[in-house]
Amino acid sequence: MTRIAVIGGGVGGLATALFSARRGHRVTLFEQVDRRVGSDLDRDFFGWNRPAVPQAVQPHVFLSPVRSVLLDEAPDVYAAVLGMGATTQHELDWFVERPPLRPGDEDLVAVRARRIVLEKALADAVQREPGVESRYGDPVVGLVTEARSAIPRVLGVGSASGTHAAELVVDAGGRRSRLPRWLDDAGCRQVREERHRTGIAYFCRWYRLRPGSSPPKRTRTVSAAGFALALVFPSDSDVFGIAVVVSTSDPTRGALRNPGVFDAVARAFPAAAVWLGLDPEPVSGVHTMAGLDNRWWGLADRAGPVVAGVVGVGDCVIHTNPTLSQGVSLALRTAQWTAVHARIKAARDPASLTAEHHYWTVTELKPWFDAQVETDRRKDEGLAAATVPADPRARPGDEAALMACSLDDPVVMRARAQVRHLIAPAEQAYGTDEVRAHLWRWRENHPGFVAPHEGPGRDVWESLTTARDN
Repeated sequence: MTRIAVIGGGVGGLATALFSARRGHRVTLFEQVDRRVGSDLDRDFFGWNRPAVPQAVQPHVFLSPVRSVLLDEAPDVYAAVLGMGATTQHELDWFVERPPLRPGDEDLVAVRARRIVLEKALADAVQREPGVESRYGDPVVGLVTEARSAIPRVLGVGSASGTHAAELVVDAGGRRSRLPRWLDDAGCRQVREERHRTGIAYFCRWYRLRPGSSPPKRTRTVSAAGFALALVFPSDSDVFGIAVVVSTSDPTRGALRNPGVFDAVARAFPAAAVWLGLDPEPVSGVHTMAGLDNRWWGLADRAGPVVAGVVGVGDCVIHTNPTLSQGVSLALRTAQWTAVHARIKAARDPASLTAEHHYWTVTELKPWFDAQVETDRRKDEGLAAATVPADPRARPGDEAALMACSLDDPVVMRARAQVRHLIAPAEQAYGTDEVRAHLWRWRENHPGFVAPHEGPGRDVWESLTTARDN
């Protein structure tokens, strides 16, 4: 049994505490806010101001690793998520007749729910777990360290209530984690941070289908107008979110804070128009999120670990902008790794545990971070370049062709889903002879392919965004 201190009561911290306790460890969970998700999800989701967790109110889709990790570690939590109204979507259900399944296709499932649904299910399970002591309203203020060598060893944490011993400290403090400062205070070597600013701003609004309405079937959930994207997020309990994504350099972006303008703009995108055509009830104002970074930070350098007995989970280690919905999946995978490996070396060789955790994250998670950075680079350039007052048409390109082909071809859709769900990198999924042949055949049948225009032209956009009294 290992004594573990978990800093942070968000999804990553809750999952780490739960998975670790169920593997026989004794866990103390520290959360600075003296509040947890209650029984009224709508009240907490729409009414709880959480400035430290700006992503909490943004739309989510949970990719395959969320489902697979929960089924492995906490099937009761997965059942509770479904019991609170979450829905699932198999990627191959896009086709009128689902193609014959192959090994691995069972993982191509997205779970559709608000983030608070998963948070509630995890929090309830943690509260029932005898191996976890939850200390809400008891923020961690520093580390307890023993400097016997060049690598300080962490022996526990100091919180508002006092000192708490632990063989392993897990930082799940999110993107605003204070761990770097605490390590500086302990005399640790500084670790190089990798940070990439994204020039993307998100605006989202939530709606609820009225009684008697049913979600549309086989409709695309993304429309692109060159300078803007509109995305639909079907969710739990007949709730869905619509997000409009623009460049932070777009001079019209501020108008999207107006609910009337937001609705009018969203209706100009086919994907959103289908859902808004059902006359749903708006259940929120317009939520914004910008100033987003893709950030990578580790606990080791070329000389090895800078500290012993600490690992990170979630946004404190890898923080990506939510375009590809990676965050919760990567957090739960890291929580699972931590729970599995905590017993092996936490007390006997904590420096080795920190080093192995760093190596695992670099090997297993960093490639997805790099893919997000590259995707955002292309998206930033495209959105910013298309804000000129013109009617932009997307240029023919591999990404657009790949998307269009996948909607026609189950073989390509399967490969695309494997990438989307963090199951296989793009070069592996699209690099097989079968997929390459299907892509080639599709391109031969669609000579001169140009991605369709799926939204307002710039003149219509500017007309909508200047009509602030809509």
